[in-house]
Amino acid sequence: MTANLTIRIEKSIGAISETSWSRLLGASKSSVETPYNPFLSHAFLSALEESGSATAKTGWHGHHLLLEDSQGALLGAVPGYIKSHSQGEYVFDHGWADAFERAGGQYYPKLQCAVPFTPATGPRLLVSAGRDRASTELTLAAGLQEVTRQVGLSSAHVTFIADDQLAAFEHADYLHRTDKQFHFINDGYADHNAFLETLASRKRKALKKERRAALENGITIDWLTGSDLTEDIWDQFFAFYMDTGSRKWGRPYLTRTFYSLIGERMPDDILLVMARREGKYVAGAINFIGGDALYGRHWGCIEDHPFLHFEVCYHQAIDFALAKGLKRVEAGAQGEHKLARGYLPVTTHSMHYIAHPGLRGAVADYLERERQEVDYMNEYLSEHTPFRKGERQQED
Repeated sequence: MTANLTIRIEKSIGAISETSWSRLLGASKSSVETPYNPFLSHAFLSALEESGSATAKTGWHGHHLLLEDSQGALLGAVPGYIKSHSQGEYVFDHGWADAFERAGGQYYPKLQCAVPFTPATGPRLLVSAGRDRASTELTLAAGLQEVTRQVGLSSAHVTFIADDQLAAFEHADYLHRTDKQFHFINDGYADHNAFLETLASRKRKALKKERRAALENGITIDWLTGSDLTEDIWDQFFAFYMDTGSRKWGRPYLTRTFYSLIGERMPDDILLVMARREGKYVAGAINFIGGDALYGRHWGCIEDHPFLHFEVCYHQAIDFALAKGLKRVEAGAQGEHKLARGYLPVTTHSMHYIAHPGLRGAVADYLERERQEVDYMNEYLSEHTPFRKGERQQED
């Protein structure tokens, strides 16, 4: 460790002062240079822990790495969790765990550096304002390896990393993994119709027809944010989340208390897109509002209506982003059906430190092939967007 600097582990975000944590983010909600990321906020991370959503009991044991000077001032951090499983991560390593354990190894526990249940790219090496960013990021990346070895963990996984932080992990010889998501990119469209005009005629007509069909059964759409987010609204949305989440995942990750906490602590960062029929809400999607992006997270419904999922989750998100001048919509993990709705393939990145040499070698070979497949698929998908030829290129 660098002279006069120490790394320690804190088990709870709540034990770290909100002021100190905010200095690490280097972003205000009005910042252009460093756009605000709501998922890294003290409010969001502490709500996950305090609500019982991300705790040792659910397999997310807080293990946040803090870099401090001799006076105890917080200079850098990495949000981290010791995991006893691989659920809720969206970067799948179940096959690695199975192969290692069949060979006699013990894959769990492992260290996961991420925002729980949140497949959104952002910084993972947090550096206090005024610090040399490059050297501090190198210290944090190396510190993760040392913590992994000292605690006796099999591995450290840093997922959905911002592109400009990859170099620090590459310098520390982490293994690089890629995947894809689909993002809508705002090219300065005046409104949704202006966006539609950039599409091929057949695709444009199909989307207009889809949007009309989604509302045919007397459905109207509301945008709820800020003071609109009452406990009654959260009760209704949670019913949607539980119905869909129980079928999709078996056991939804987030508790009802989580929604109350974020509604209290960060209401202006939240957009609920709610579908109403015959005077009651029947479906909804939750989005988080960043400095330059809208982040779609999850949706649910208690009534099934054709195309309503696409309207609530994708079309309305584009409408909101254009109305607010946001640069993009990140629509969450996976989902090639998003391509036809104007969302482009974007490469996502994660970095992995694996302590066991044999497992590391096998995973490295696998990742080399997987990166080639991701590149090929992104290139293929970029050639099959709904845009008129020459209108759009893939966002790297």
